[in-house]
Amino acid sequence: MTVELVGTAERTLQSQKFATLYAEVQQFYAHQMQILDAHDTERWAGTFTEDAVFELPFLPEPVRARAGLAGYVRAGAARQRRAGSRLNHWVGMLDVQPQEDGSLHTRCSALVHVTPSGGSAKVLYVCVMEDVLVRTRGKWRTAHRRVTRDDLA
Repeated sequence: MTVELVGTAERTLQSQKFATLYAEVQQFYAHQMQILDAHDTERWAGTFTEDAVFELPFLPEPVRARAGLAGYVRAGAARQRRAGSRLNHWVGMLDVQPQEDGSLHTRCSALVHVTPSGGSAKVLYVCVMEDVLVRTRGKWRTAHRRVTRDDLA
């Protein structure tokens, strides 16, 4: 019997590198969604590049740049406080595709659930989130995000 080991070590190293990258991206999204849900608008906007573009299906045009993102989230947080409800985001089914230029193209499912004051949580939106992530100053940041919603497709 012959066993071929050529390239096995290289494939193992590549798999380990990808596993580390995948875990970094999962942690990035966990952090980003938790600070969004906490209404920490400036920190959340800081997870995007300065010139980021954020496309949402219910807005006539994309939200642009960190200042625009922070303003958009600040307004949403104020609406939630007035309504007495809380939104939470869950991200899963993550696909990460490294690009030749060092960026990452990601695609994942995102659930947005709402909990009214004194009520039970329910799923509000089922979305697909497609991002371009870039590493700046040693951290992953979102350069472009496109969100689609199942109910608007």
